[in-house]
Formats: sequence, structure tokens, C-alpha cells
Amino acid sequence: MLTFLRLAYILWIGLRYRLDELVLSGIQHPWAHTLLKIVCLGRRPRRPRGERLRLALETLGPIYVKFGQVLSTRRDLVPQDIADELARLQDRVPPFPSDQAAAIIRESLGDAPQNLFARFERDPVASASIAQVHFAVLHDGREVAVKVLRPGMREAIERDLTLLRALAGLVERLAPDGRRLKPREVVAEFDKYLHDELDLIREAANCSQLRRNFGPDTGRAHLLRVPEVVWEYCASQVFTMERMRGVPVSQVERLRALGVDIPLLARQGVEIFFMQVFTDGFFHADMHPGNIYVSDDPDTLGRYIALDFGIVGSLSEFDKNYLAQNFLAFFRRDYRRVAQLHIESGWVPPSTREEELEGAVRAVCEPYFDRPLAEISLGQVLLRLFQTSRRFNVEIQPQLVLLQKTLLNVEGMGRELDPNLDLWQTAKPFLEKWMHQRVGLRGLRQRLDQEASQWAQILPQIPRLVYARLNHPDAGPAMRAELERLRQAQDRSNRLLAVLCGILAAGLGVAIWALTRGGGF
Repeated sequence: MLTFLRLAYILWIGLRYRLDELVLSGIQHPWAHTLLKIVCLGRRPRRPRGERLRLALETLGPIYVKFGQVLSTRRDLVPQDIADELARLQDRVPPFPSDQAAAIIRESLGDAPQNLFARFERDPVASASIAQVHFAVLHDGREVAVKVLRPGMREAIERDLTLLRALAGLVERLAPDGRRLKPREVVAEFDKYLHDELDLIREAANCSQLRRNFGPDTGRAHLLRVPEVVWEYCASQVFTMERMRGVPVSQVERLRALGVDIPLLARQGVEIFFMQVFTDGFFHADMHPGNIYVSDDPDTLGRYIALDFGIVGSLSEFDKNYLAQNFLAFFRRDYRRVAQLHIESGWVPPSTREEELEGAVRAVCEPYFDRPLAEISLGQVLLRLFQTSRRFNVEIQPQLVLLQKTLLNVEGMGRELDPNLDLWQTAKPFLEKWMHQRVGLRGLRQRLDQEASQWAQILPQIPRLVYARLNHPDAGPAMRAELERLRQAQDRSNRLLAVLCGILAAGLGVAIWALTRGGGF
């Protein structure tokens, strides 16, 4: 009954925001157009379709807001006007009662907040769809932020995911592009993101890894600050981290008043992103202004601060090489190399004609070179490449879609800080240096260093293994003799089978002759 009522409520919200028009207009079937005319009664929606969908998701609640946010990242599947509108979705969620937060902390950490902490602020400082944050002070004087998972989230998510899966199945069967849009795969991807965010231990581990990647011994500590995880106060529903103070990156005038070099800040944001992607293969994948602050501490003034580590992306060495070479080939207008990379990656069918794919890539990329560099969007270029690749039956990898979404976020954030930001001039030297380090002598030396620990175990064994191999009797003659015996046995079997077939044929012939003779009487 509850599921039925929930479905009825969703349908009512859909009708209220005229999502029926959005759905039926996409179904190429006569009865769909007839039904659309009956439902619309000659009325036209007053708002654009993307805005109506965004408002409906905000009305339905936190789970659907999160789904819309994930859907906005699939610009290879969703029309641009809808994706742009969904990208505006924000977690405007009222906080849940502080008593419930205290009960979750007690259940997870084994004691009440007033005993665990020297001071615990009952009023949350921030509230989102998945969790809310309270400030606290440890008994040793350290200031921390305590993130507490919303109660009942798992049950609510499972209930709504069941409905989303059913709706995805209907879209796949009814919509003309249903199979290409892969609605069930999108819901499965959303399922994965949500369950990852529901495990705050996973988020704490992501935070710890990112902090290590920008630690003091990496030479990058001047670029990004990441809070320290307080592991003894972490559980699957509670995540305690160092409290960070700063200014939201979107408050440009306030940052300028503090004396922050805004153009430098914009360039460093791009450098941080490319370092995470190509050097570490591990990147913060939710870099919108709400999760990125800038330090206002005099000792670390102008340094980025990363928050909220629920969604991260990771790339294999293959992915990193593929992306770096694609970008460099694009910088050099070497479209044949871009086509070759698509084919070599295995994501394009081997039968694809290289020159045909090259022409399609040229049609995507060449128009960008007639624009000022500051107006070119690498994220849009990558998106167009993905869309073009779809014509050639390319299955875009989820980690690359997440990367493209993050790159769009970084570009938008960088150009909000500095409208004249030349992303290309910032990215190209980094990529060229990265490729040189990997392909040149320095890259060879690094790989040798990485393998040295394995060689230390293998090298001492080589003389013994060589001696054992040389001292071992040659198995070649015995193997050849065995193969000869098998061949002879196979020949005998073939001859026997031929004799049996001959006897059977002769018997069949005699039987037919006898029946024929008998029929003549």
C-alpha cells in the first residue's frame, strides 16, 4: 500500500509539472500523440522542459534531487538543455532533529556526544540530502566536523530505487531511443553512487587518500588542503574530520578583499585537477563551489580546501594514457591520431574505417580552433567526442563520463574566478611534461624503480632456475613420440570408422533391395 501511494504521489507530481508532455512527446507512436493531445487539452507548458523536470525532482525530495544530479553528469545521454537545468539542483534539505543525530552517534561510536567530545554543537552547520554536519571539539582541543548520516536513508533509497528501476524498464521499452539511453544502466549507476555515499567509512578513506596525495612530502601541499580524518570517531554512519575554515570559492569579491590572487587561484584549480587525474589517477569528482573553499588563514591564504569526498573517480594507467594522448593529439590538430587512439583502445569495433572516424573527429574539433583560446571548453570537446563516438558504437566507460563532468565543473569554477582563464595554456604544458616523464628516460627510470622490489626477489633465483632447466632431460623426443602414437591411434580410429560406415551402407543397400524385391510380388 505504501509503495502504491508513493507511486500515486509521483504520478501526481509528474502531472503537476507536465512531465507527461515530456514523456509522451518522446514516444514515436500514433497512440502516444493522440494521448498527448487529450492530456494537454490544447495547453502548452509555460516553462521549459528542463526547468519543469528540475522543479519536479526538488518537490519529490532528496533521493530524486540526488538522482537528477547524477543524471546531469550523463551529458552523453541527456539533451543539453535538460542536463544544464539539472546541474542547478541543490541539496536544499531541512536538518533532521539533533536528538536523532545524537542517537546515531551513540549507536555508532558507543557513547553519547557529550561524553565523546569536550563540546558538541547540537545545531547542525550544514544539511544535505544524505547527511548533516555538526561542529565539535575533542578532549585534546582539536576542532572537528562530525558528519552524521540521515536516519532511514537506506530504506527510503531502496523503496525509491525499486520505482526508478520499474520506470527505467518502461522507458527502455516505450521510448524510441530507450535502448541507446540505457535507463536501467543509469539507475544502476545512481544506485552505486548512493550506496557509496551511504558508507561514511568509504568517504573517510577517500578523504585520507586525497590528503596523502597532497601531503607535505609530495611537493603539492601549497596547492590543496584536505582535512585529517579522526579515525577513532568514524563509523559507517559517522565521519569525523578536522574542521576547516575558509571562504566558498564562489565568493570572488570577498576573496579579492582578503588579498587572494584570483587569476593564480583559477590556474591552480586547473593544475590540481590535472594532477589528480594524470599523476594520481584518483580525483575528487564533486568539485562544485559548495564543496570547494579557499583558506583565509594568513599562514595558508589562498590555498584550496576540499570537502565532501562521497564521490571520487579513479583511472587506470590505460585510461590515463588514452586521455593524455587524446588531449595532446587534439592540441596538435592530429585528428588521425585521435581516431587511431579510439580504435586502439578497443572501444570502437575493429571494422571501423580509420579515415571515416578521423573525418568525424575533425568535424567535432576543427570549429574550436576558430575561437579565442579562452572561449574553448575542454569539457565540451570531450563531450562532443563522446557523442561522436556513439555513432561508431563506442561504449563510453563510466569513469570517463565522471571525468568529463568534473572537468566541466572545474572549467566553470575557473572561469567564474577569472573569465580570461586560458585552460589550454594551463593544461597543455602539464600534459606534455607528464607524457615526457612517462615516455622518456625519466619514465623508464621510474618504472625500473617500481619493479626493483620484485626483481630483488626474482634475480637471486635465476641461476638456480637456469641450471634446473639445462639439467632437465629434453622432453622433446618423448613429446614427439607421444604425438606420433596419438596420430597413429587417430588413423586407426578413422579407418575403423570408415569400415563401419561401409558395412552400414552395404546393409542399408541390401535392406532396400530386399524391400523392393518383396514389393514386386
